[in-house]
Amino acid sequence: MNPVSSEFWPWLALAGLGAFHGLNPAMGWLFAVALGLHRHDGRLVWLSPLPVALGNALSITIVAGAFLWAGLVIDLRAVRIGAGLFLIGWALYHWRFGHRHRVRIGMQAGLAALAMWSFLMATAHGAGLMLWPVLMPLCFPAGPQPPLSSPLLTALLGVGIHTLAMLTVTTAVAVAVYHWIGLEILRHAWFNVDLIWTLALVLAGVLLLSG
Repeated sequence: MNPVSSEFWPWLALAGLGAFHGLNPAMGWLFAVALGLHRHDGRLVWLSPLPVALGNALSITIVAGAFLWAGLVIDLRAVRIGAGLFLIGWALYHWRFGHRHRVRIGMQAGLAALAMWSFLMATAHGAGLMLWPVLMPLCFPAGPQPPLSSPLLTALLGVGIHTLAMLTVTTAVAVAVYHWIGLEILRHAWFNVDLIWTLALVLAGVLLLSG
């Protein structure tokens, strides 16, 4: 692999995962559209993705921080194997029991409540776990670390890139559905998001175990 591409692909992967999270209706854009329709206020469609992204970022930061701490005090190979097994186990749990633990919130919720809902939803879906196979080689590179870099700053930058991509896609989809496409698209172009999410978690776990 070209050295330049090998250096940048993890950052592109973080942005791609952010876009994937933003496309998932369960992660926020569907709620933003529903809230705008319920209150007959298109401004909420633009504002709602902000607390959604904030809650998602907080959940991911906590999970990434836990793994980062583990990587600093425990052998990295043990952390990689443990994280991979945990990811696969979480994917199986989400596939089998995830439908029993939906996080519900009413249409009267404010933006602060929406941020809390997003935090709980991202945590329940294992959004932070999915990022770790990409963050790990960035925070703990095999070769010498670049000067003026640290695992903590690298992780925060990665979370920031992921969150920006998610916010951009969530807002774009919510606005497009609200103003032009309409919710009828869910009837005609529906796909099993839960299954795709579960497979993505399994794939992330396999990548960690094979690394």
